[in-house]
Amino acid sequence: MTARQLIGCMLLFLSCHVPAAEERLYVNDKKAPENRKDLDALQDALIKALPMARAATVCIEIGEGSGSGVIVSADGWVLTAAHVTGGVKKKVTVIMEDGTRLKAETLGLVADKDAAMVKITDKGSYPFIEIEKSNTTRLGDWVFALGHAGGFDITRGSVVRLGRLVRIANATYQSDCILIGGDSGGPLFDLSGKLVGIHSRVGAQLQVNMHVPMTVFLQNWEGLSKGEFIGEGPFASKPVKGSGFLGLATEPRVDGGLRVTKLATNSPAIEAGVKEGDVLTQLNGTPLVKHEQLLDLVKEMAAGEEITLELNRNGKILTLTLNLGAL
Repeated sequence: MTARQLIGCMLLFLSCHVPAAEERLYVNDKKAPENRKDLDALQDALIKALPMARAATVCIEIGEGSGSGVIVSADGWVLTAAHVTGGVKKKVTVIMEDGTRLKAETLGLVADKDAAMVKITDKGSYPFIEIEKSNTTRLGDWVFALGHAGGFDITRGSVVRLGRLVRIANATYQSDCILIGGDSGGPLFDLSGKLVGIHSRVGAQLQVNMHVPMTVFLQNWEGLSKGEFIGEGPFASKPVKGSGFLGLATEPRVDGGLRVTKLATNSPAIEAGVKEGDVLTQLNGTPLVKHEQLLDLVKEMAAGEEITLELNRNGKILTLTLNLGAL
C-alpha cells in the first residue's frame, strides 16, 4: 500500500468514527410553522425529549415554600434559582416526579444573576439531563419549560409549556413559555432535550418570562459547587451575623450545662422540640457552661442558619437540629 493510499484509509476511518453534530431542528429557523409537517416535527421532538426531562425535573421544598429545579448528574447535583434557595448550606427536601422525597442541601448561589445549586445528600443514582454547553442557542429557537407550577402535585406531575425564545441578553433569556409561582428554578429545554436555562422571574405580562442561561452556571460552577455566596442581590441577601434568634432563657447548673427556664412562644427552640427543664449540654459540638457563652455563639450566626443542640432530658441525651429565627 502506498503512503497516499494509507493516508486515504486513515481519513476514511476517521470520518466514519467522528460523531456527527446533532442536527438542528429545521423549524427553529422558520418564523412560524407553515404546515402539518412542521407541526409534526415539533410534536415528535417534544414527545422524544419529554420523558427524561420530566424524570429529572424536581420540586424543592424549603420551609413552607417550594420551587423547582433539575438534576444534572447521576449523583444528584441540582440547578435552580437563587431566590428559591435564598442562601447557602440550608437543609431542603427534593421531591422526584414519582413523589419520592429526598434530603438535600443548598450549595452556592449567584445573587445578582439568580443562579443556585443544590446537592441531594441521600445516596443514589438519579435521572439527569445534559446541559447545553456549545452555546448554540439562537433567538427564535423553540423551547419547552417544565416546573411544579403551584407546588408539587403527584396526580398532575410537572407542567410542560411550549414556546420560543423571544429575546437573548448576556445574562437573561426571555421566552413566551408562561410561568407561574412554583415554576421558579425549573428547567428550560431546547427541543433536543438539552438544558438551556433556569426559570428566574415573570414580567408584568404573563408572556414575559425570564430565564438564567447555562453560561451563567458554567462560568460560576466552581464557586457554586463549593457553596459560595457570589455577588450582591437582588435575588438573595447575604446572611447577617447576629440576626439569629433561638428563643429560650437558661440558667447554669453546678454539674454542667444550661437548664432551660423559659421558651418564647412560636420560637425555633419550641418548634424543634426543646422543653422547659431540658439541660443544654452542647451547641454545634461546643460544651455549654454559661448563658453568656450561649449568647456569644448565637451572635456569630445569622437568621436561617442551621444549628445542632445536644441536651439532657431526664437522663436521656437528645440531639436536635433547627434553623435560627430572625430577630
